[in-house]
Amino acid sequence: MTDRDPVDQHVERWLPVVPDLDPDVEGAVVRMSLLTRHLREVKDRALAAHDLQEKEYGTLHALAGRGGRAAPSEIAGDLRMAPASITARVDALVRRGFVRRIPSEVDRRRIDVELTDAGRAAWRSALDVVGDEEHRVLGALTAPERRVLSDLLRRVTLAAELPPGRI
Repeated sequence: MTDRDPVDQHVERWLPVVPDLDPDVEGAVVRMSLLTRHLREVKDRALAAHDLQEKEYGTLHALAGRGGRAAPSEIAGDLRMAPASITARVDALVRRGFVRRIPSEVDRRRIDVELTDAGRAAWRSALDVVGDEEHRVLGALTAPERRVLSDLLRRVTLAAELPPGRI
């Protein structure tokens, strides 16, 4: 490939300083970091434009991923939070009209949280901005290339989850 990016210059600058530097590892790690930063900035701008805080969006996202209705403990589990910590988030979203508390259909002692139309619209509008940018950026690849990239990143992610020395 003849296309060069700033990461190529970064690697060239560091090779003389760190002679055992693996340029492919360094290039991949720096590029993943830059792409992550770029997508984070797009998400931050989308949330600001839609008057959503990160924690509000995350809670709406978790709820939407459960079909729009869930127990607070399920939302907390999805967000890797203590169940008691979700109450303040739900309270804030109730005040904004993004969710409502409703009796559980499976346990009359339990209260579930349900997305309102306003909550679904707020979540979806921010999600669409981020999704459009993800598609734009990854549109530089063909569909088969995106599949290969996804498969390779899966292997790397699984390796990252292993204890050191287990690869």
